Amino acid sequence: MAGLFITLEGIDGCGKSTQADRLVRALCQTGSEVIALHEPGGTRISEKIRALLLEPANGEMADECELLLYEASRAQLVREVIEPALGRGAAVVCDRFYDSTYAYQHGGRGLDETLVATCNALGSCGLVPTCTLVLDLDPAIALARATAGGADRLEREGLQFQERVRDAYLRLAEREPRRVELIDASGTPDEVYDRLVAALADLLPAPLRSEVD
Repeated sequence: MAGLFITLEGIDGCGKSTQADRLVRALCQTGSEVIALHEPGGTRISEKIRALLLEPANGEMADECELLLYEASRAQLVREVIEPALGRGAAVVCDRFYDSTYAYQHGGRGLDETLVATCNALGSCGLVPTCTLVLDLDPAIALARATAGGADRLEREGLQFQERVRDAYLRLAEREPRRVELIDASGTPDEVYDRLVAALADLLPAPLRSEVD
Protein backbone atom coordinates (compact mmCIF):
# COMPACT_ATOMS: atom_id res chain seq x y z
CA MET A 1 0.00 0.00 0.00
CA ALA A 2 3.04 2.29 0.02
CA GLY A 3 2.15 5.64 -1.47
CA LEU A 4 -1.46 4.66 -2.12
CA PHE A 5 -3.82 7.60 -2.62
CA ILE A 6 -7.53 6.71 -2.52
CA THR A 7 -10.27 9.32 -2.93
CA LEU A 8 -13.99 8.90 -2.32
CA GLU A 9 -16.50 11.00 -4.21
CA GLY A 10 -20.24 11.44 -4.66
CA ILE A 11 -23.16 13.80 -4.22
CA ASP A 12 -24.11 15.10 -0.79
CA GLY A 13 -25.76 12.43 1.31
CA CYS A 14 -24.47 9.41 -0.61
CA GLY A 15 -22.77 7.94 2.47
CA LYS A 16 -19.26 8.71 1.25
CA SER A 17 -17.90 10.04 4.55
CA THR A 18 -19.24 7.05 6.49
CA GLN A 19 -17.57 4.62 4.11
CA ALA A 20 -14.31 6.57 4.11
CA ASP A 21 -14.16 6.42 7.91
CA ARG A 22 -14.85 2.69 7.88
CA LEU A 23 -12.17 2.02 5.28
CA VAL A 24 -9.62 4.04 7.23
CA ARG A 25 -10.34 2.14 10.46
CA ALA A 26 -9.95 -1.21 8.70
CA LEU A 27 -6.71 -0.24 6.99
CA CYS A 28 -5.27 1.07 10.26
CA GLN A 29 -5.78 -2.37 11.78
CA THR A 30 -3.28 -3.79 9.28
CA GLY A 31 -0.49 -1.83 10.95
CA SER A 32 0.14 0.44 7.99
CA GLU A 33 0.29 4.22 8.33
CA VAL A 34 -3.03 5.57 7.07
CA ILE A 35 -3.82 9.28 6.74
CA ALA A 36 -7.52 10.25 6.76
CA LEU A 37 -8.40 13.58 5.15
CA HIS A 38 -11.39 15.53 3.90
CA GLU A 39 -11.88 18.36 1.45
CA PRO A 40 -12.09 21.23 1.75
CA GLY A 41 -10.00 21.25 4.92
CA GLY A 42 -7.30 19.14 6.50
CA THR A 43 -4.89 21.95 7.43
CA ARG A 44 -5.22 25.09 9.53
CA ILE A 45 -5.42 27.30 6.44
CA SER A 46 -7.69 24.90 4.55
CA GLU A 47 -10.15 24.66 7.43
CA LYS A 48 -10.54 28.44 7.44
CA ILE A 49 -11.32 28.30 3.72
CA ARG A 50 -13.81 25.48 4.36
CA ALA A 51 -15.71 27.68 6.80
CA LEU A 52 -16.04 30.38 4.14
CA LEU A 53 -17.21 27.92 1.50
CA LEU A 54 -19.89 26.18 3.57
CA GLU A 55 -21.26 29.16 5.53
CA PRO A 56 -24.91 29.62 4.46
CA ALA A 57 -24.61 33.39 5.00
CA ASN A 58 -22.15 33.60 2.08
CA GLY A 59 -24.84 33.18 -0.52
CA GLU A 60 -23.50 36.03 -2.66
CA MET A 61 -20.25 34.16 -3.36
CA ALA A 62 -19.42 34.24 -7.09
CA ASP A 63 -18.92 30.90 -8.82
CA GLU A 64 -15.37 31.83 -9.80
CA CYS A 65 -14.57 32.82 -6.21
CA GLU A 66 -15.92 29.49 -5.04
CA LEU A 67 -13.77 27.62 -7.56
CA LEU A 68 -10.58 29.41 -6.56
CA LEU A 69 -11.20 28.94 -2.85
CA TYR A 70 -11.53 25.18 -3.33
CA GLU A 71 -8.28 25.13 -5.29
CA ALA A 72 -6.46 27.20 -2.68
CA SER A 73 -7.58 24.85 0.08
CA ARG A 74 -6.51 21.84 -2.00
CA ALA A 75 -3.07 23.19 -2.84
CA GLN A 76 -2.32 23.76 0.84
CA LEU A 77 -3.49 20.25 1.72
CA VAL A 78 -1.39 18.65 -1.02
CA ARG A 79 1.80 20.50 -0.16
CA GLU A 80 1.45 20.36 3.62
CA VAL A 81 -0.01 16.88 4.18
CA ILE A 82 -0.60 14.61 1.19
CA GLU A 83 2.75 14.81 -0.60
CA PRO A 84 4.79 14.27 2.59
CA ALA A 85 2.56 11.33 3.59
CA LEU A 86 2.87 9.63 0.20
CA GLY A 87 6.59 10.33 0.20
CA ARG A 88 7.10 8.35 3.38
CA GLY A 89 4.98 5.46 2.06
CA ALA A 90 1.70 6.10 3.87
CA ALA A 91 -1.72 5.30 2.47
CA VAL A 92 -3.90 8.41 2.13
CA VAL A 93 -7.71 8.21 2.09
CA CYS A 94 -9.32 11.52 1.17
CA ASP A 95 -13.03 12.34 1.39
CA ARG A 96 -13.28 14.39 -1.85
CA PHE A 97 -10.50 15.73 -4.09
CA TYR A 98 -10.42 17.51 -7.47
CA ASP A 99 -13.16 15.35 -9.00
CA SER A 100 -15.58 17.13 -6.66
CA THR A 101 -14.59 20.42 -8.27
CA TYR A 102 -15.26 18.99 -11.73
CA ALA A 103 -18.65 17.68 -10.62
CA TYR A 104 -19.80 20.67 -8.57
CA GLN A 105 -18.23 23.68 -10.24
CA HIS A 106 -18.44 22.41 -13.84
CA GLY A 107 -21.41 20.04 -13.62
CA GLY A 108 -23.39 21.86 -10.96
CA ARG A 109 -22.44 25.50 -11.54
CA GLY A 110 -21.84 25.27 -15.27
CA LEU A 111 -18.37 26.78 -15.28
CA ASP A 112 -16.33 26.08 -18.41
CA GLU A 113 -14.86 22.58 -18.35
CA THR A 114 -11.44 23.65 -19.62
CA LEU A 115 -11.28 26.42 -17.03
CA VAL A 116 -12.09 23.98 -14.22
CA ALA A 117 -9.54 21.45 -15.51
CA THR A 118 -6.83 24.12 -15.59
CA CYS A 119 -7.65 25.22 -12.05
CA ASN A 120 -7.72 21.61 -10.86
CA ALA A 121 -4.24 21.03 -12.25
CA LEU A 122 -3.00 24.01 -10.26
CA GLY A 123 -4.88 23.22 -7.06
CA SER A 124 -3.82 19.57 -7.02
CA CYS A 125 -0.20 20.51 -7.75
CA GLY A 126 -0.31 17.84 -10.45
CA LEU A 127 -1.16 15.03 -8.02
CA VAL A 128 -3.51 12.32 -9.35
CA PRO A 129 -5.26 9.77 -7.09
CA THR A 130 -4.31 6.12 -7.44
CA CYS A 131 -7.99 5.20 -7.35
CA THR A 132 -11.22 7.17 -7.08
CA LEU A 133 -14.45 5.56 -5.88
CA VAL A 134 -17.68 7.41 -6.71
CA LEU A 135 -20.58 6.39 -4.49
CA ASP A 136 -23.64 6.65 -6.71
CA LEU A 137 -27.11 7.18 -5.24
CA ASP A 138 -30.46 8.61 -6.35
CA PRO A 139 -30.12 12.39 -5.82
CA ALA A 140 -33.55 12.70 -4.17
CA ILE A 141 -32.65 10.09 -1.56
CA ALA A 142 -29.19 11.54 -1.02
CA LEU A 143 -30.39 15.13 -0.62
CA ALA A 144 -33.03 14.10 1.91
CA ARG A 145 -30.31 12.43 3.95
CA ALA A 146 -27.90 15.34 3.64
CA THR A 147 -30.39 18.00 4.74
CA ALA A 148 -32.14 16.07 7.52
CA GLY A 149 -30.31 18.12 10.16
CA GLY A 150 -30.02 21.36 8.19
CA ALA A 151 -28.32 22.40 4.96
CA ASP A 152 -25.02 24.09 4.21
CA ARG A 153 -24.55 26.59 1.38
CA LEU A 154 -24.16 23.97 -1.36
CA GLU A 155 -26.90 21.65 -0.10
CA ARG A 156 -29.28 24.61 -0.29
CA GLU A 157 -28.88 24.61 -4.08
CA GLY A 158 -31.54 21.90 -4.25
CA LEU A 159 -32.34 18.73 -6.18
CA GLN A 160 -31.68 19.90 -9.73
CA PHE A 161 -28.22 21.04 -8.72
CA GLN A 162 -27.48 17.64 -7.19
CA GLU A 163 -28.77 15.91 -10.33
CA ARG A 164 -26.34 17.91 -12.46
CA VAL A 165 -23.52 17.01 -10.10
CA ARG A 166 -24.38 13.33 -10.33
CA ASP A 167 -24.48 13.48 -14.12
CA ALA A 168 -20.97 14.95 -14.09
CA TYR A 169 -19.72 12.10 -11.92
CA LEU A 170 -21.23 9.58 -14.34
CA ARG A 171 -19.47 11.26 -17.25
CA LEU A 172 -16.23 11.20 -15.32
CA ALA A 173 -16.50 7.45 -14.70
CA GLU A 174 -17.06 6.86 -18.41
CA ARG A 175 -14.10 9.05 -19.33
CA GLU A 176 -11.57 7.60 -16.87
CA PRO A 177 -12.56 3.97 -16.25
CA ARG A 178 -9.06 2.90 -15.18
CA ARG A 179 -8.98 5.35 -12.27
CA VAL A 180 -12.63 6.06 -11.46
CA GLU A 181 -15.09 3.36 -10.44
CA LEU A 182 -18.78 3.75 -9.63
CA ILE A 183 -19.98 2.10 -6.43
CA ASP A 184 -23.69 1.43 -5.98
CA ALA A 185 -24.45 3.32 -2.74
CA SER A 186 -27.95 1.89 -2.27
CA GLY A 187 -28.63 -0.77 0.35
CA THR A 188 -27.20 -1.16 3.83
CA PRO A 189 -23.87 0.37 4.88
CA ASP A 190 -22.42 -3.15 5.06
CA GLU A 191 -23.48 -3.90 1.49
CA VAL A 192 -21.96 -0.67 0.23
CA TYR A 193 -18.74 -1.34 2.14
CA ASP A 194 -18.42 -4.80 0.61
CA ARG A 195 -18.69 -3.27 -2.87
CA LEU A 196 -16.08 -0.66 -1.98
CA VAL A 197 -13.58 -3.26 -0.73
CA ALA A 198 -14.16 -5.40 -3.82
CA ALA A 199 -13.34 -2.41 -6.02
CA LEU A 200 -10.01 -2.00 -4.20
CA ALA A 201 -9.03 -5.67 -4.45
CA ASP A 202 -6.34 -5.12 -7.07
CA LEU A 203 -4.66 -2.43 -4.95
CA LEU A 204 -4.48 -4.34 -1.67
CA PRO A 205 -2.07 -7.23 -1.10
CA ALA A 206 -3.84 -10.47 -0.20
CA PRO A 207 -3.14 -10.33 3.58
CA LEU A 208 -4.49 -6.77 3.74
CA ARG A 209 -7.57 -7.68 1.71
CA SER A 210 -8.48 -10.42 4.16
CA GLU A 211 -8.05 -8.11 7.14
CA VAL A 212 -10.12 -5.37 5.55
CA ASP A 213 -12.87 -7.86 4.76
